[in-house]
Amino acid sequence: MKVAIISDIHDHIDLLNRALQKIQTADVMICCGDLCSPFIMKTLGEKFSRPIHLVFGNNDGDLFRLGKVAGNFPQITLHGEVAELTLDDVRFAITHFDTIGRMLATSDAYDVVCFGHNHQYETSQVGNTMIINPGEVMGELTGTASCVLFDTDDRRVEKILF
Repeated sequence: MKVAIISDIHDHIDLLNRALQKIQTADVMICCGDLCSPFIMKTLGEKFSRPIHLVFGNNDGDLFRLGKVAGNFPQITLHGEVAELTLDDVRFAITHFDTIGRMLATSDAYDVVCFGHNHQYETSQVGNTMIINPGEVMGELTGTASCVLFDTDDRRVEKILF
C-alpha cells in the first residue's frame, strides 16, 4: 500500500495542487496539519478521492469551519491532534508536533510516527520505530516544497519535490 504523507500547507493552494498531482498513485493520505483555511480542506476533498486521515496543527484556527467542510467529503477522517491507525498491518501514530511525535516514537508502540510543525524533512529511526516528517508543502521556510510516499510493503520512503 502506498501512503502519501503531507504537512504544513499554510494556504499555499498552488503548491498543494502540485503535491496532489504527484501523489495520485497513493492509496491513502496522512495529513499532519497546518492546512490553515477551510478552502484547503475543500481542495483536499475534491482532488484526493481515497481515504484521508488528518490531524490538526497549531495554525488550524477555525476548527469549526474546517470540520464543516470536511463533513462534505466522506473520505476525510478528522482525528484531532493525535491519531493512531493501522494501514496494511503497519501501526502509525500521527501528530502535528515534532516534540510529541518524538515522544510517541520512544514508546515502541508504533512502526511509523509522522509529524510536521518544524517544516524540516526527516526520516530517522528510534528503536524499531521509523520517524517521518514530510517537510513542508508551502516551501517557504526551507526553500523546498516536499511530501512523502511511504510503501507499507517494503517500508521505503520516497521524498517528492514539486
